[in-house]
Amino acid sequence: MRIQALTLFPAMFAPVLNESILGRAVEQGVLDIEIVDIRSFSTDRHRKTDDYPFGGGAGMVLMPQPVFDALERLGTEGKRLVCPSPQGRMLDQQLVCELAREDALLLLCGRYEGIDRRVLDRFRFEEISVGDYILTGGELPAMVLIDAVARMLPGVLGNPRAHDEESICSGLLEYPQYTRPAHFRGADVPEVLLSGDHKRIRLWKFEESLRLTRERRPDLFARFLEEHGELDKDERKILERLLAE
Repeated sequence: MRIQALTLFPAMFAPVLNESILGRAVEQGVLDIEIVDIRSFSTDRHRKTDDYPFGGGAGMVLMPQPVFDALERLGTEGKRLVCPSPQGRMLDQQLVCELAREDALLLLCGRYEGIDRRVLDRFRFEEISVGDYILTGGELPAMVLIDAVARMLPGVLGNPRAHDEESICSGLLEYPQYTRPAHFRGADVPEVLLSGDHKRIRLWKFEESLRLTRERRPDLFARFLEEHGELDKDERKILERLLAE
């Protein structure tokens, strides 16, 4: 997948994109990421990219000229254009999987009070929100989106089944995880996980995921009840017992 990000602060991306799983994906050629400095397209001799908003108001607005020129130089055909924005569709795992099926993404990171609307309208940007809160710019949401999408691509994660049981992907929050030692400062790992009984372990994980989801994300739990599909006999018993509590 090819991902391009337009930003006024390209140096913000390096610490995220050059490390860990994303860094390896770039090195292996699974991801092709290009960070583009919007300032380099400004025709102002001081490389100015923002100005006061018409109609008044606090803050500055990203001017259309540098962004138009950058997009025309890079080209937009065949790319899904995304602008992180609190006004957009909420990013969830369904949307992440949808974006991961694209061949190319182009992300436009706003700053200050936003981007001149003519940019978003002319190029038909899709606005996507990472949450109901305000950040200083679109760079952090863009990195969140890149990370979430990249890990869904084949070859990025070491284990291709790694996301199957993760929170949200399975429809439930993930069960608690433990590692060695089995006994640590008075707290023990649940006995079932040490039993070697794969069926018991599987059912324990399912029950813990159900309990955790019901407690912390009742919205996901309600959706799971509607959409869970086929459960085996043992899983149905666990679900029925939990609902009866």
